[in-house]
Amino acid sequence: MHRHGAHLLDATSARFALWAPDARSVAVEIEQQPAVKLLPEEDGWYTGVAPCVAGARYHLRIDDELKVADPASRHQPEGVHGPSAVLDLSSYPWRHPWQGRPWHEAVIQELHVGLLGGYDGVAKLLPRLAEIGVSAIELMPLGQFPGERNWGYDGVLPFAPQHSYGTPQGLCALVDQAHGQGLMVLVDVVYNHFGPDGNYLPQYAGPFFRQDRQTPWGAAIDFRQPQVREYFIQNALMWLCDYRCDGLRLDAVHAIDQPDFLIELAARVRAAVEPGRHIWLILENEHNQAALLEQGFDAQWNDDGHNALHVLLTGETEGYYADYQDRPIDQLARCLAEGFVFQGQPNRHGKPRGEPSGHLPPTAFVLFLQNHDQVGNRALGERLTGLCPPPALKAATVLLLLAPMIPLLFMGDDDGSRQPFLFFTDFHDQLADAVREGRRGEFAQFATFADPRKREQIPDPNAETTFQVSKPRQQNVLAGWHGLYQQLLDLRRRHVTPHLPGTRALGAEVLAAKALTARWRLGDGQELRIDLNLDAKPQPATLPAPAQRLYDSSDNAHSDSTLAAHSCVVSLLPLTQETP
Repeated sequence: MHRHGAHLLDATSARFALWAPDARSVAVEIEQQPAVKLLPEEDGWYTGVAPCVAGARYHLRIDDELKVADPASRHQPEGVHGPSAVLDLSSYPWRHPWQGRPWHEAVIQELHVGLLGGYDGVAKLLPRLAEIGVSAIELMPLGQFPGERNWGYDGVLPFAPQHSYGTPQGLCALVDQAHGQGLMVLVDVVYNHFGPDGNYLPQYAGPFFRQDRQTPWGAAIDFRQPQVREYFIQNALMWLCDYRCDGLRLDAVHAIDQPDFLIELAARVRAAVEPGRHIWLILENEHNQAALLEQGFDAQWNDDGHNALHVLLTGETEGYYADYQDRPIDQLARCLAEGFVFQGQPNRHGKPRGEPSGHLPPTAFVLFLQNHDQVGNRALGERLTGLCPPPALKAATVLLLLAPMIPLLFMGDDDGSRQPFLFFTDFHDQLADAVREGRRGEFAQFATFADPRKREQIPDPNAETTFQVSKPRQQNVLAGWHGLYQQLLDLRRRHVTPHLPGTRALGAEVLAAKALTARWRLGDGQELRIDLNLDAKPQPATLPAPAQRLYDSSDNAHSDSTLAAHSCVVSLLPLTQETP
């Protein structure tokens, strides 16, 4: 199988390979040089060698008519419609030898590179994140998207890091600096669709897609095609090997209808990295396919846990929160004890969802209170700091940071940011109109926006002000929140993380409509216990002795039989005989 794209053979030439099964001819047009015809081969490939140097810019000419960027371009210095550039990272001067960190040490913060000022801006943030106890940053998708600003899920050239964030070498420098601070770097990758502007694959590689299967973004990618599978596997290996990133978060794999592709990708990744190196593979998967977490993947984002917590904190039950409106405390208890809430039960549409997950370790689940979707997919991008009482949010934060699941933070969480995070794009003309109106139409079913005049107040995704207002600001935060995160993550580092291997759940007991007790046997035999009350009133509870308490979020003293309002008590019980 060929390597997609352009790859230098030496200082003066490169090999080009394009899978174009619908094309009659393909040529490479390198700046200030005569075009070089690529030769047709079996299975729709066109390949050839052309004289060029690192940095040379080129287009592909299809059938002597269509002029396009290389779909496997490694660099797009002028955007998706500009020329591709031949890239050579082999001589990058890496400074920090690095083998990574084991998965149970993960404390992840999700970041948007553009909002933070590009790779250089993220690099300035690294010491502060390391200081509070974050062990990994997760970068929202980097693949080249149209325009200068976007969440990244509209990317069309997944091999080319977004040019407005900095150069590919700048991304290497960011990864290198993160490793120097002891931080992992994860990249969010989108293998389920391409964006609507700048994707020319359908015009010369129709078999890349299958018209008989539709996704929310159009025709599904056809992972039955070996060339298509190879395209995305090579992309995964690029981030991990060329840029030395430490893992991938695979977006919305429920839209990939060939699970065997995911298993193959994981196996190829594990085989490609050198022995002893830690690589993390994380899924977003609405189908809750627990089996994938036993076949090469470390963990899955646990939307169930978030959704139950969100309903408990805010009382909101519209949209997908409707699945969690009846006894959300029972669902949170199941999440803490067994991983997924939905393990085959029907959802609000009457369709079975999920697979049994109780046999998996707690670290197979990534828990979060907020992420880009759960904040940015709100019409006005509000954070929990403006949606629920601060003491309740503090209690939920204690659960997030001291429970044995892997915690994920969204940028700004550790400061108690009040700044909205909105949906933003940089489309133009008719596409801009369609995205703006489509965005507003999504909220017509919500009571708050039933009036069309209310929907007109939803920010235009394409307005630059929508992007600017989404930037975290240090002055718009909750007082003391940064210190809270630092304190809790220090407790996690000293008392929880070292004992996570071998941890298993001992069950969760519902105490009241918004209160529960959850217990785990840590790997060293100690019992970790969390008593949580998200109600505005105290609740009866039999609490461990004060001497065993690791943390108490309440400002009020607890009695042995009462759990204070909006509180979370975390206790470490000493080694006892194994519970039958």
